[in-house]
Amino acid sequence: MKLVNRLPDQLRELHDSYWRPTTESLRRWALAAIAVNALITVTGAAVRVTGSGLGCPTWPKCTPDSFIPAPEHSTVHTAIEFGNRLLTFVLLAIAVGCVIAAHRLGRDGAPRPSLVRLAWLQPIGIVAQAVWGGIVVLTELDPLTVGVHFLLSTAMIAASVALYVRCGESDGRVRSVVHKDIRTLGFVVAASVLALLVAGVVVTGTGPHAGDEIASRLDLDLEAVVRLHTNFAYITAGLTFALLFALHVTDAPSRPRRLALLLLGLEFAQGAIGYAQWFSGVPAGLVILHVLGSTLIWLATLFLVYALRSREAVADAPPVDELRQVSA
Repeated sequence: MKLVNRLPDQLRELHDSYWRPTTESLRRWALAAIAVNALITVTGAAVRVTGSGLGCPTWPKCTPDSFIPAPEHSTVHTAIEFGNRLLTFVLLAIAVGCVIAAHRLGRDGAPRPSLVRLAWLQPIGIVAQAVWGGIVVLTELDPLTVGVHFLLSTAMIAASVALYVRCGESDGRVRSVVHKDIRTLGFVVAASVLALLVAGVVVTGTGPHAGDEIASRLDLDLEAVVRLHTNFAYITAGLTFALLFALHVTDAPSRPRRLALLLLGLEFAQGAIGYAQWFSGVPAGLVILHVLGSTLIWLATLFLVYALRSREAVADAPPVDELRQVSA
């Protein structure tokens, strides 16, 4: 204990957040998980558009003889693919931090089984992602396996957002902060965004960026699947505008209104990037930017859906604000 007291303030804060966690410190772990899950989604796109998908041609090893790239066989593609693999270990470390913090939070007298379950989704999802990544490599970047890999990242982002939001809430009953029909419309918007992402995966599997010269493509008409994806984008934007309008005319709380406006703005920006991609021959840089846009849209959608409800306080449990003050 004396040694801990001698540590610099920053290290002491890190020590306390790890060994004596509160809901607020666990929330910081969840925020880190959101950031790295989003980052690895975008870097995965960078691997594909640079043709580095088979930079490490085997799995779990990078080469048949080594887990790390051998200097004599290293290329730029190998460095890009191996760098993306290394991000998995960063994400795993954060996931372990989430799990330990959630369990130790329970030992300190504030059992939150809901947080423990959500925290465990992080390492479980990472293992599933890693195994599926091996399938992607072993199938030589089959477009269907690549698409599922992206959708698993989407699910991981949703799980980390759920953990982040639930850390700031009680375990009481869910209470809608808007009219029930408006909340239902929020779920419809989320479903539409998810359908838009799936349609984008189909476009990716049909388009020119296969990740490697030997990778196959979906046997579909590219213009037709792009048109389908565009139609989903129009529907999603229309539903988002309807939700924003409904929130405004019913004088809903400011946070969901701001998030709906943000989501609509991201959708328009994403549409502009999509058109620029198509008419400029789908350059790699715009593809990465488009994946970043889709990730931000998914995040904004998730936070918007959660902002449409709250949870009632639980009797005999300290309020969330009090827990935050303790962590400060």
